[in-house]
Amino acid sequence: MTGATSREADLATALAALQDRMAQAAHAAGRDPADIELLPITKFFPATDVAILWRLGCRAFGESREQEASAKIAEFNELTGAGKVRWDMIGNIQSNKAKAIAAWADTVHSLSTAKVAAALDRGAAAAIDEGRRTTPIRVFVQLSLDGDTSRGGVDVGDPTAVDALCGQVAEAGALELAGLMAIPPVGSDPDTAFAALAAEHQRVLRNFPAATELSAGMSSDLESAVRHGSTCVRVGTALMGQRPLTSP
Repeated sequence: MTGATSREADLATALAALQDRMAQAAHAAGRDPADIELLPITKFFPATDVAILWRLGCRAFGESREQEASAKIAEFNELTGAGKVRWDMIGNIQSNKAKAIAAWADTVHSLSTAKVAAALDRGAAAAIDEGRRTTPIRVFVQLSLDGDTSRGGVDVGDPTAVDALCGQVAEAGALELAGLMAIPPVGSDPDTAFAALAAEHQRVLRNFPAATELSAGMSSDLESAVRHGSTCVRVGTALMGQRPLTSP
């Protein structure tokens, strides 16, 4: 078996196992598996891996760094000639990168500040005007569940700040408020963390009823996230394997 064939077999096996795991988690929570999206996180992995996943039926991929994503998207398009594929930004966003991200990101999962929201809105509006995109950027407002906003996210304990950022996104001409995102603090109990996220989501929905989605759960805690209402599970390691040794 060649290296390429072996990699395709490995990814196919991992994808099938992950899809089964997500289906079991959904059924255990009394939910329809079709209501929960699997977002493969392909950061640090080559475009050839993304092309394999695309051939296996995946139609959305998550990246965390603008420069890597832009190059990978171009290579992926050359490899596949793919039509509609969704690329999501899951990493920390610097305002000076927002214009470039707005050219390729269908969805942003990691919005934490008003400054970046304004930059993304300007970038998306310019991209729409120039014909480089046709729709607003879908945005998840990231929450910090332990109040340590230095690691990204708006403090879940500050509802005024959460509502202010949600309101800015909802009112922006080139952004669309999709919902909320959070990552459990290191060492925390996932059920406790995701319960706090779900409670805040219910509060936010009273003011922003269109913000129906939750981006929550990764390889190690997806069952808990699904139990607490996640609509998008971001999975890297359980699908892709360990990051290449050359990754930063």
